[in-house]
Amino acid sequence: MTINFEGRVAIVTGAGGGIGRGYALELARRGAKVVVNDLGGARDGTGASDAAQTVVDEILSAGGTAMANGGNVTDAAQMEEMVARAKEAWGGVHILINNAGILRDKSFAKMTMEEFRLVVEVHLNGSANVTKAVWETMREQNYGRILMTASSTGLYGNFGQSNYGAAKLGLAGFARTLYLEGAKYNVRVNTIAPVAATRMTEDVLPPDMLDVFAPEKVAPAALYLVSEDAPTNVIMSAGGGAYQVAYITLTQGTVLPPEEQTPEGIAAAWDRITDRTGEIVPQNGLEQAMMIASMLQRA
Repeated sequence: MTINFEGRVAIVTGAGGGIGRGYALELARRGAKVVVNDLGGARDGTGASDAAQTVVDEILSAGGTAMANGGNVTDAAQMEEMVARAKEAWGGVHILINNAGILRDKSFAKMTMEEFRLVVEVHLNGSANVTKAVWETMREQNYGRILMTASSTGLYGNFGQSNYGAAKLGLAGFARTLYLEGAKYNVRVNTIAPVAATRMTEDVLPPDMLDVFAPEKVAPAALYLVSEDAPTNVIMSAGGGAYQVAYITLTQGTVLPPEEQTPEGIAAAWDRITDRTGEIVPQNGLEQAMMIASMLQRA
């Protein structure tokens, strides 16, 4: 099976370098018309540059089709304009990869609330802005593939990145609701948690690992997750040629009798509550409520 994107229009945010650039180049190489979005700022979000146009020039020189967009994902109006331009030029938008992001790393004790809000604004709210701008188009054309970018920090935590982790886990939750709302319109929504040596991670990864985690090695996972036969509601990790899937699971737990429904009762039953034997992967929030109802009926 060969995956190609002929006839598809893709938007990739934060595509002026690193992982996003790899996505844009490979999508174009496989036939997609690509909107390369990047404000061109520094890692902390300050400044601007023509990074997006540089990637577009690469695509054009290789015989592909692309346009540059320097809009800020935190500005909903700019994102709506970007989508309108893509539709005017190419007739629709079929793929969105939300990849734009910044870092403002500090321990929570030293972090200002402005630094916290800014990172959440770019990663979480920015992704919501772009997704909202394409959502109705994808519903109307009965086709859409959306990819959110989470992180191991969001899934598992990382010292000094409380703002980043909050935003990234928020994106996973965002995707898990949109996959439900988009299902009947053939809009599939997934999440990727990449590990790559980019300017975002250059002082996080050990120097001897930088070559191992080349950004280009993430692209195969991302492109599969936005392909025509992509799954939906998947959280996939990708880095260095290794690919994994992360799950949010729920233990079987236990029902306590009324007299044991106390903090002390919880402590006494902790081993039973946390036993992972037979844990499940709910596909929506209602499943948890229904599971509890079933447990209560059996108790």
